Amino acid sequence: MSTTNEQSDVQERRKKVQTIENRPNVVGEIDEDGFLKKEAAWTKDIAQSMAPTTVHSDLTEDHWKVINYMRHYYSEFRTIPSVRKLSRDTALSLRELKVLFPDRVTIDACRLAGIPKHVIHSFHYTPY
Repeated sequence: MSTTNEQSDVQERRKKVQTIENRPNVVGEIDEDGFLKKEAAWTKDIAQSMAPTTVHSDLTEDHWKVINYMRHYYSEFRTIPSVRKLSRDTALSLRELKVLFPDRVTIDACRLAGIPKHVIHSFHYTPY
């Protein structure tokens, strides 16, 4: 049984996805949770298009540092790093990461990096 907060979160995500779907280079590329359907479809333009609804701003140099790190880590290990490892390896504090990705650091960084949803789900359970 879903709680009111969970239902509200789901509705909010659906609104974000609908906003993303209105962007021409993303239409048909993302699923109902805002993740790319095919990781090979990822481009910097798609990440830029997803940014306003995912991180509520344009992507900065620090966002790209995280996105590029996540893509590299995933391509090498086929999994995602812990937030602490991400912080240590990018030299961004946990607080800075939270400012960059205000909703959910790992999930939003993975969305923008084009990492498949099933990878995050297998890493730890978090409702999208």
